[in-house]
Amino acid sequence: MDTIVICSGGLDSVTLAHKVAAEGRLSGLLSFNYGQRHLRELDSAAACAARLGVGHEVVDISAVGRMLTGSALTDAVEVPDGHYAEETMKLTIVPNRNAIMLAVGFGLAAARKARAVAVAVHGGDHFIYPDCRPGFIDAFQRMQDEALRDVAGITLEAPFVHLSKADIVTEGARNGTPFAETWSCYKGGEMHCGRCGTCVERREAFHLAGIADPTDYADPDFWRQAAGCA
Repeated sequence: MDTIVICSGGLDSVTLAHKVAAEGRLSGLLSFNYGQRHLRELDSAAACAARLGVGHEVVDISAVGRMLTGSALTDAVEVPDGHYAEETMKLTIVPNRNAIMLAVGFGLAAARKARAVAVAVHGGDHFIYPDCRPGFIDAFQRMQDEALRDVAGITLEAPFVHLSKADIVTEGARNGTPFAETWSCYKGGEMHCGRCGTCVERREAFHLAGIADPTDYADPDFWRQAAGCA
């Protein structure tokens, strides 16, 4: 067991945790409170760790998150409805979020003698989030190779970086991921709203994968209009 998974509690990262666990390599989960309005996702991450029988660290960087203003995820900006491909979804960018989280993850991995840090960025993120693209993953690995030279050799794993959300749903089903126990919605209400970009993407992914979506949505049919399937 030599891999730490960065786990938000969302569908992608929980699926990744189950994948790494199925491979017999999961040493623990690392989550972050960065002041996100959908903080309840951390409950899903904690449940995942308990289910897989590994430790779960939650790092509070909310003070940092308060300085990263302008994002609908952390600031007084309304979370937009619609498909991720829409220009408005750039309001959900939290500047340098993944770089900050991964830097902490690599430090933890070095301290605990882990060999890898795994992150669940995927192909559907590329349009909006620069820190989810293959170029970022490659560059971050090079930077950490220098930062930890003669200290630790740690690999950044991003097995979904070229996959679609539907591919991740298929992978999750293969490894028995309990999708109903994951949280995606950016609005952080009592149930998935069904209208924000991540809800639309989630619902569409199950449809494209041909797998039943166990998620309860406040608006279960909006995704069809947003994804052009109406």
